[in-house]
Amino acid sequence: MRTVLVHMPWGAIDVPSLALGIMRTAALRHGHDAVIRYANLDFVDWLVDRADFGLADYRYYSESSYFQGAGDWVFAGALDEGLPRRPDSEARFLRLLADSGADEREVATTVALRALAPAFVAHLVDELVAQEPDVVGFTTTFQQNTASLAAARLLKRRLPGVRVVLGGANCDGPQGAALHRNFPFLDHVVRGEGEAAFPALLAALEQGSDDLSAVPGLCWRDAEGRPVANPMARTPLPPAAILPPDYDGFFSRVDDSAAATWVEPKLVIEGSRGCWWGEKHHCTFCGLNGSFMEFRSKSPDAFLGEVLDLARRHQLLDFFVVDNILDMAYFGSVLTALREADLDLRLHFEVKANLRRHQFQLLAESGVVQVQPGIENLSTHVLRLMDKGVTGCQNVRALRDAQSAGVTTSWNYLYGFPGESEEDYTSVLRQLPMLVHLDPPGGTSRIVIERFSPYFDRPELGFAELSPAPQYPDIYRLSEAELADLAYLFAAPSRGIGRELARELVAAIEEWTAQYPRCRCAFTDLGDRIVLVSDRPAYPWSALELTTPAELALFRLLDQPRTPATLAARVPGGEPVVADLLSRWERLGIVFSEGGHHLQVAVEARNQELMRVAHNHAVATEEEERRVVGVE
Repeated sequence: MRTVLVHMPWGAIDVPSLALGIMRTAALRHGHDAVIRYANLDFVDWLVDRADFGLADYRYYSESSYFQGAGDWVFAGALDEGLPRRPDSEARFLRLLADSGADEREVATTVALRALAPAFVAHLVDELVAQEPDVVGFTTTFQQNTASLAAARLLKRRLPGVRVVLGGANCDGPQGAALHRNFPFLDHVVRGEGEAAFPALLAALEQGSDDLSAVPGLCWRDAEGRPVANPMARTPLPPAAILPPDYDGFFSRVDDSAAATWVEPKLVIEGSRGCWWGEKHHCTFCGLNGSFMEFRSKSPDAFLGEVLDLARRHQLLDFFVVDNILDMAYFGSVLTALREADLDLRLHFEVKANLRRHQFQLLAESGVVQVQPGIENLSTHVLRLMDKGVTGCQNVRALRDAQSAGVTTSWNYLYGFPGESEEDYTSVLRQLPMLVHLDPPGGTSRIVIERFSPYFDRPELGFAELSPAPQYPDIYRLSEAELADLAYLFAAPSRGIGRELARELVAAIEEWTAQYPRCRCAFTDLGDRIVLVSDRPAYPWSALELTTPAELALFRLLDQPRTPATLAARVPGGEPVVADLLSRWERLGIVFSEGGHHLQVAVEARNQELMRVAHNHAVATEEEERRVVGVE
């Protein structure tokens, strides 16, 4: 059987589809012909000849508008083609976009793309029909639902004998059953991990079997046309059964696309599935992992082999590792081996924020250039409400130590948790000016309730009143009950801090982002003295020298979050000296204090030329500091 696997907009255009790469491997290993069609790149090439459209526009729909559903709304018109227009619904959705921060161009582009989408879907289906496929499979994650559904609907009309299959993260659990139930042109929906289910489905179809009840998680229709949803697998796949992806054809397709001038392609790979932290402490807001939280990690040899094979095969060194959390055992195996191999790889990992300085150093030496440490907030109390298992000071330490090692951090600041207080934010806001030399959050937002999260499953945690997020009724013509099964995002009455303080937080983060490129706060430890340099607008000093035994001992101890009592027991002079120095250093933006702990925020200096000391350049009052010096 000829199988075509389709990656629709708004899938990322700088990486191949991991899901389809794995499904292609699974199909080929079982003797089935399978090719991947990157319709997201087809859309770019089709669109640039018809509209003023670039990379920033594509990313708006593939990434930044996800919580408003702009990408799905664009293709909802193609899905509804032939049905009466809903002008009230359209106006309501565009108000939602504007109220969510979309500018005039983004709103206008959204309207224009919705008008163009049906023509693209028709163009794509013409080409799919010409390939004469027996099976066409669509993967759907994030904002790929309506584009996939629109293409599937027209394809089934044009080629009634083709078997249309849908799979991906948007099909997990009740979502997949709802999609199958409400869109009869979908012959099958694969729910859960597809390595076993998809080849089993292809084999059954090839044999002409009408009984698909043995395929785990599959949604299908019986002889009377009634939808059937098979029970999902009770246990997740073992690590050895998680297949490597096959990306043949993607990079030549990018090279031939208009997107070739927009992006630098990267490889995407996984070393594990699930979350070892979430198995014991599921973060209250997190809906990742869906049906299977159980952590499973590929053997170090298997993962290393996949990395090196993909790098050689495609002559690329940039890797995005999609694991929800790095396997800590990889520090003594995978990362050490990569460091010793002396390769010029550039890797991205998601990690837990309680990593220590030497671990960030190993990450850097093994080729990791960016980590996503799941910081989310800088208040220990709010982090406890999330069940994150870290403190505010540990999160600041992660930002500081990652930068000292030369590793970039990517994170977001979240608020709106039941039980949080204004003090959880005002105490941090007062200190944000001292952190502007560290990587700022990529965004600041009130939490949205996600399916599969504890907040969704356990109303006693604070969100008893849930309804599908407001964009869903304007995207799908379905009842509220059906939307409740199909939706991944849910609306609820706001919790936690109010709008005024939230606006203050957003403004402070925006200021941090604006100041970051030109700010620094660094130190070098010369043994008999420690020299700090600073260039942060809130603090009128540029250099500071610590020389007394108490100053040296305290600063070195503040490499880790510590309480005043712990510090007083280990610093010459005890409590009075520690209290005086902490007070001074907090005023100078050297020490971050939160949750009863203190931490110094200066990164390790790399450029020793900056540490050459020249006297007579006062940068803070002599009254406040014993030793204040300038930097040549």
